[in-house]
Amino acid sequence: MAAGKAWGRARQGSCPGTTARRLALGATAGVAIAALAACSPVIRHHGHVPDEYELALIEVGADRRDDVAEKIGFPGATGLVTEDVWYYVQSRRLHGGPGEVPEVERTLVAVSFDAAGRVSGVETFGLEDGQIVQLSRRVTQSNVPEPNILSQLLRNIGIFQPSQFFD
Repeated sequence: MAAGKAWGRARQGSCPGTTARRLALGATAGVAIAALAACSPVIRHHGHVPDEYELALIEVGADRRDDVAEKIGFPGATGLVTEDVWYYVQSRRLHGGPGEVPEVERTLVAVSFDAAGRVSGVETFGLEDGQIVQLSRRVTQSNVPEPNILSQLLRNIGIFQPSQFFD
């Protein structure tokens, strides 16, 4: 009778080590899924460009700066405002792991104004219209030398008052 019970347990999959193998297989599959999910690309959006419907509301030759600001908004922190042109800039970057983050899409809308402050033109540019600009990372060197420990100690001699140490 005891041999029958042992045979029944073995058939039901309760052999020693089976549960450990299942846990190891499940953990391996979980790690593999997490690794694949971590490598999936993420697209990040920066800035704001008015859509075609909003741009169609602007009347060239009739609208002024205040009208444009009311209809499509003022260029945000990523935009640029000059006396003659307002620039709205939006970009999309593909983040997919270590290394360089490529720019997938860039849209620039330029709203031009004439001398009277009226809209003289609305133009849209894409990434293909741009030119690569090399940025200079120059840093102005300071002509003031860094103080050393001896000059710092000598400078602090006259700062202390004897009354600070005695009651």
